[in-house]
Amino acid sequence: MAQAALSGVIAAIATPVDEAGEPDITRATTLARHLLANGCDGLNVLGTTGEATSFSLDQRKRVMSAYKDAGVPTGRLMVGTGAAATADAVALTRHAAELGFAGALVLPPFYYKGVPDDGLAAYIDTIAQATATTPIAIYLYHYPALSGLRWHVALIRRLLDAHGGRIVGLKDSSGDMAYAREAAAISQEFKVFPSTEAVLMDARGGAFAGCISATANLNADLCARAFHGGDAAALDAAVAIRKLFDGKALVPGVKALLSHIHRDSALARVKPPLAAFPPADKAAVTAGYDGIRAKSAA
Repeated sequence: MAQAALSGVIAAIATPVDEAGEPDITRATTLARHLLANGCDGLNVLGTTGEATSFSLDQRKRVMSAYKDAGVPTGRLMVGTGAAATADAVALTRHAAELGFAGALVLPPFYYKGVPDDGLAAYIDTIAQATATTPIAIYLYHYPALSGLRWHVALIRRLLDAHGGRIVGLKDSSGDMAYAREAAAISQEFKVFPSTEAVLMDARGGAFAGCISATANLNADLCARAFHGGDAAALDAAVAIRKLFDGKALVPGVKALLSHIHRDSALARVKPPLAAFPPADKAAVTAGYDGIRAKSAA
């Protein structure tokens, strides 16, 4: 298996939806090309920001295929394939491998809480074995606030021992930097991506592989200037944009601001159970964003 080489600025890309609630393939692929051309080293498709768990198995597979069919370079894309049903996770991971995605980002099976390590290990074992003939790099997705389950460091070590080069990294959305650093210290080959662009200078110094951020949908150019050029002012602006969402609904907020940036109201649509970003919040975030952009351009 060719080892995945994802690093740097990765946007957890939003998934546009149409009026019927179906994935809007044209807008999705257009946004992907825009982000890759304007600062993103890669994309995390169908993650939390991409509302993956709100789409059916068929819809998720159609979105994945659409990127390939549109000529978006799947070798620069990591795709969320975790599911509550192991069979669904297997089907999605197989599909990702067949399409040439650089990695599968695997959320733990999130319904049952308090499951033992043996259960989580069996889940990964099943996925790894089912994709052995068309192997794909596996990244663990650590988001205990939503999944209720942890890829703790001892379990990561167990999985690495069991599956060698198949388990290549971790997206950490816990916000616990001590945990992220402990996970990154497991091995130089184990690539850890915190979920905030605030770590990009640390990543530039080698502490992390980069970041996978929802707000990189909005500030990827600034993030790229920070990560690749060491531009501290650009990083400050990027982080300021992220902070606009403090205390607000992040996914609807990102989509609302995307609709402003691209002058396309359809980009603001979300899937249930998420709800549209409140107008007052959109006004505040939009004004803040425009102000940060004006200042950084001055």
